[in-house]
Amino acid sequence: MDFEFNAGSIPILVSMPHAGADIPDDIAARMAPCALSKADTDWHLPQLYDFLGEMGASTIAARWSRYVIDLNRPPEDTNLYPGMDTTGLCPVDTFGRERLYRAGQEPTEADVRQRLERYWRPYHQQLRAELDRLLALHGKVVLWDAHSIASMVPRFFDGRLPDLNFGTADGASCDQALADAVVATAREASQFSIAVNGRFKGGYITRQYGRPAANVHAIQLEMCQCLYMDESAPFAYRPDVARRIQPALRQMVAAAADWARQ
Repeated sequence: MDFEFNAGSIPILVSMPHAGADIPDDIAARMAPCALSKADTDWHLPQLYDFLGEMGASTIAARWSRYVIDLNRPPEDTNLYPGMDTTGLCPVDTFGRERLYRAGQEPTEADVRQRLERYWRPYHQQLRAELDRLLALHGKVVLWDAHSIASMVPRFFDGRLPDLNFGTADGASCDQALADAVVATAREASQFSIAVNGRFKGGYITRQYGRPAANVHAIQLEMCQCLYMDESAPFAYRPDVARRIQPALRQMVAAAADWARQ
C-alpha cells in the first residue's frame, strides 16, 4: 500500500502526508548518500497520535518519503509561500540545502508526471473519498493535517520555531470558531509556545480541502519535533518527552471533533 488508512466513526480525518520514510529502490539508486537518512521526515507521527484509533478518528499516513514526491504540494508545483524559500513537489535538495540526487540524476518532467500518478494521486483520492464519506455521515467534517519539523531550520525561519504552529490559510480553510476552540485548548497547556498563521499557514492539503462553506474545515498543526523525539540522527522517539505533549494533543483533536459534532 502507498499509505496506511483507517476509517473512523467521528467527524474528523487526521492526515499525515510527510510521515512516510520509504523510498523505492529505483529512485534511491539515483540519490546522494545524504538522502537516505531521510532527515526531513515528519518522524513518528503515527506513534505520537496513537490515541486516534481509540477516539474513533479516521487517519491516513503516507508510506513514501517526501523526497519521492511531496504530498502537501500542488500538482502544478506552484510556490505556496511566494517570495519565500521552500522545497518543491519533487524536491532536489534537503532542508539543509544538500543535493538529494547524484549529478545528472535529478527528476525529469517525465519522472514528475509518473510520480504524480503513482504516488501523489492515490493519497489524495483516498483523502477526498474519506472526507466525502464523513461529510455524508455527519454533515460537517474536520481535516486535521498533522506535521512536525526540527525546531531550528535556518533555511525557512529565524531562530527557534514556536512549539505549536497552527495554520488555517489566514482563516480561509476553517470556521474561526473551530480555530478558536483548538487554540484555546492548546493555551490551557501553558508550557507550550503557540503561533497561529505565522511561518506555517497550511500547505496544499489545508488550502485545497478546507471549504468552510461546504462544511469541510481544515486546520494544520506543525509542531516542533523536540516535543517528542531527538532532532538528530537516528531521530529516536522519546516516550519520556512525548508524554508531556500527548495529553494536550489529544485534547486539541478532541476539541476539533467536538466542535464538528455541534
